[in-house]
Amino acid sequence: MLQGALLLSPHTHAEIAGIDVSAAQALPGVAAVLTGQDCSENLGIYTGDKPPLARNRVRHWGEAVAAVAADCLETARRGAALIRVDYRPLEAVLDPREARKKEAPLVHPDLAAYGCADFIYPEPGTNMANHTKIRKGDLKEGFRRAAVTVELTCSLPLGDHGAMEPRGAVARIDAGGEVDIWSSTQAPFVVRAQMATVFGISPGKIRVHAPLVGGGFGGKAGIQLEGLAYLLSRKAGGRPVKLVNRREDDMASSPGRIGLSADIRLGAARDGSLTALECCYYFDTGAYGDYAVNVARAAAISCTGPYRVPVVHCDSYCLYTNKTFAAAFRGFGHIESSFVMERALEELAGRLGMDPLALRLKNAIRRGDTTPTGAELGEGTGDLAGCAEKAARGLNWDRGLRQVAPDGRITARALSFFWKAPAIPPNTDAGAVITFNEDGSVNVNTGIVDIGTGTQTSLGQIAAEVLDIPPQKIHVRSAVETGTSPHDWTTAASRSLMMAGLAVQEAAEDALEQIKAVAALPLGCDPSRLRVAGERVFPGDDPAAGLPLSAVVLGYTYPNGNAVGGQVIGRGRYITPGLTGIDRETGRGNPALEWTLGAQGVEVELDPATGIYRILTAAGCMDVGRVINPRFAREQMTGAMLMGIGYACREGFSFTGGGRLENGSLRDFKLPRYGEAPRFVVDFLETPQPDGPFGARGLGEQGIIGMPGAVANALSRAAGVPLNHLPLTPERIWQALEAKP
Repeated sequence: MLQGALLLSPHTHAEIAGIDVSAAQALPGVAAVLTGQDCSENLGIYTGDKPPLARNRVRHWGEAVAAVAADCLETARRGAALIRVDYRPLEAVLDPREARKKEAPLVHPDLAAYGCADFIYPEPGTNMANHTKIRKGDLKEGFRRAAVTVELTCSLPLGDHGAMEPRGAVARIDAGGEVDIWSSTQAPFVVRAQMATVFGISPGKIRVHAPLVGGGFGGKAGIQLEGLAYLLSRKAGGRPVKLVNRREDDMASSPGRIGLSADIRLGAARDGSLTALECCYYFDTGAYGDYAVNVARAAAISCTGPYRVPVVHCDSYCLYTNKTFAAAFRGFGHIESSFVMERALEELAGRLGMDPLALRLKNAIRRGDTTPTGAELGEGTGDLAGCAEKAARGLNWDRGLRQVAPDGRITARALSFFWKAPAIPPNTDAGAVITFNEDGSVNVNTGIVDIGTGTQTSLGQIAAEVLDIPPQKIHVRSAVETGTSPHDWTTAASRSLMMAGLAVQEAAEDALEQIKAVAALPLGCDPSRLRVAGERVFPGDDPAAGLPLSAVVLGYTYPNGNAVGGQVIGRGRYITPGLTGIDRETGRGNPALEWTLGAQGVEVELDPATGIYRILTAAGCMDVGRVINPRFAREQMTGAMLMGIGYACREGFSFTGGGRLENGSLRDFKLPRYGEAPRFVVDFLETPQPDGPFGARGLGEQGIIGMPGAVANALSRAAGVPLNHLPLTPERIWQALEAKP
């Protein structure tokens, strides 16, 4: 196996006038050298805008310009360092609002030549990668009915996912032209589809292997190093090539999370009833569109948060800049739109003189209300008021919103409401296959990748429940391989348990019918009279009169040696029903399968003399339909809440005025440490999802969504000044306090 290394750009925006790779090619041990000129194809989930290596120009600092494969990693890195590139710097654009202007430098002058998905709307000749509109009701009339109106500008920066494992891939091409790829990916079938489309390979000749993955959070939901590893292998005659990011390269050259600058105007009647919402999102996707063009779309679809707003006018712009590019991130647009809406609601409560919780409860969405796209919420709509009650109780809300201690320290509490639906294609699917072993134990095979969420354990629980077999006898396949695993859209969007769970449930039920059909022959009775329970199949209520599963699941053998039935193979499938796209001009449609609702809050302690603060308590309650595995559910929500605290308090990329990433290592990009965690109070409600497995719906991402709004609301209350720009570092708070009149 060869080892790969990358040469990264030291420029933010520049033409590539020439590349000299001769010294690298001459280095003993080097087997392949690639530049952008060797890669004529473009990659991209929704917009084909990204070459595997920069071609003709670099568009952000840290972009991969050349790649080397060699016998060892040290030689590959030495070879990359020997490559000489002649750059001609170009003017850069680093702010999404500036990128929107007509006179802004173009990041992609050839935008018109790229292909894109039919629901993504770039504007050639501009930096607009996508534009999503929501139009509901008469905006002028909505604000005319408002007694109080607030207007805010909010922002949050690009950042990193902080997954434990950086991106990595191995590619190999065998003598018959078949391609094997091993990847740290959430989306093996997406990788296969991209490879097939871009490089003209039959999908049947591509096998993508997804082993256990060290965290994803959306950053591994697209295609990253897989295409480049394949191209290096092709250049090296098919030899396997391993390409793994160093942490610093992972942060600079692979995609992070999206940035946003937003304007919001929110109106309410004197009694607190919301009358109108107008918002304009300027999403910063960086140099390439990746998943970010759809993140901006999802933010528009969820722009009201879980509130009844009769009039909505939203423009969500996704804009190219010369920064590290963005991909999907936990919450997928909902965390950004929630932060903006929650800050506006908090300011509105102050202007109305209302308790902020009372304002939220008055406008909380419920069954029969409609979403911003006009879709009606059905009988599975969660109990948002109940979630708020539990979250408030966890914060000791009755102690008051703000207290000042004798030493001047200020304690404050705040809440936020949140919701999320999967941002998925209308034809999102999942499949499951169940087979049996000689001892009657069960194998469950799905396309779900284990990224640390515990979903595979929960899928095993579903199979165990339907088949009435002890969970320890259910073996869920932990690795995915696209040639043998059932097709699955991707392990993302908090849809794996619900969708794959339904497929597993159907596969188990299918297996039950086959088991009964086989057992009916030796038992001499109609299959409809048989039950399967306790690892036996038997008529009526008499297990002793039946057979052990192990005697049936691979076919039944009579004492004389004759066999009947054959092996039982349970098959299950799921595809989303009734989903549509949204209208380009109005946003009308039904793009959301199910909404998970919840409430979160924090209690903070602030030293107003320094801006230094602590988060004392974080509380949250979510209505998840049905808790399949209580321990996993609590851990998922707790981890997500801590991730949301890091997002709000100190995470975010910092760039120089020239666009160089300043904090591209974990020394400088400060993730929360375990010892810094507050006290967590986590709870759940269970309003069943009618079309979910045993009533369950998604919860993996949701726990992060309300936290930035809750933290900003609490610190704004403590400081007595609005804090609308993340991250909320002590320095930023101190500066706001110093500027306070």
